[in-house]
Amino acid sequence: MKKLTAALIALAMVSGFGTTTAIAGVTAKLTTAPNVPPAVKRGAETVVVNLQAKEYVGDLAEGVKYNFWSFGGTVPGPMARVRVGDSIEFHLSNAKSNTQPHNIDIHAVNGPGGGAAFTTVDPGQEKTFTFKAKAAGLFIYHCAAGAIVDHISNGMYGLVLVEPEGGLPEVDREYYVMESEFFTSDPENGVAAFDIQKGLDEHPTHVVFNGKAGGLLGKNALKAKVGETVRIYFGNIGPNGISSFHIIGEIFDKVYNEGGFNGATGKSIQTTLVPSAGATIVEFKVDVPGAYALVDHSIYRVAKGAIGHLVVEGKEDPQVIRQGK
Repeated sequence: MKKLTAALIALAMVSGFGTTTAIAGVTAKLTTAPNVPPAVKRGAETVVVNLQAKEYVGDLAEGVKYNFWSFGGTVPGPMARVRVGDSIEFHLSNAKSNTQPHNIDIHAVNGPGGGAAFTTVDPGQEKTFTFKAKAAGLFIYHCAAGAIVDHISNGMYGLVLVEPEGGLPEVDREYYVMESEFFTSDPENGVAAFDIQKGLDEHPTHVVFNGKAGGLLGKNALKAKVGETVRIYFGNIGPNGISSFHIIGEIFDKVYNEGGFNGATGKSIQTTLVPSAGATIVEFKVDVPGAYALVDHSIYRVAKGAIGHLVVEGKEDPQVIRQGK
């Protein structure tokens, strides 16, 4: 009976590859920005990740609607959290209502196109591939179908965190923030679309955090309390610009340079460079209450939307900062 069961499982693994049926293992919890999936507290596993390409019309800025292409119906797409050594069984479906074929290039993948070679999928279909998470770090994923530039420029990107063995030190709060540029045409029937010439000229009309102007302002602002340690997983898709990520009034206690865990970490860093299609992880303790501005310190981009707030509550500490008489 045991041999028969093993044979049936093996058959299911082969016949199920490329279908909607998971091979084995646990299903990854995906979260939308600025939320971060919970820490991985287990050994290496087979982890199933389900993601759908979805095209939709949404808000890019006040009074500006945009024809987004996305993963999971949000820009940026959902964040996944796995651990080094995991086997990732990745399912990419393409909503039947979509107009374009899509795929995915995951920068955590060692293999052709980062998985794009196996995942180009037409509307109404699904593709599956499996890869080993060999390196720990914070990685970008994005669509690489067709001309690539339009798929990225329209919103198809996100982050995947591959935790190192033993995980990461605990902190009080974790957030997912992603910067991106949009190159918009004049609205047609009230909806703007991608302008390829503005992309070629590298003249973005909008530079935003978490998919829209105001994505981290007002009710969308990040929260913390005095004395807490905050960790931000920050990605920059570009598609052209390098980000000068800075929080006004804070100093990063630790920076995992370019999202890696095995290299040197920066300490007491004021501003960190994040390349196009790159990422970083910053940690800092907040000492006094107030509103702290997250910016791309290529400062004219603030006027295009690259600003957010971290709102900190708690008691004042005059030994840290105080106003003079």
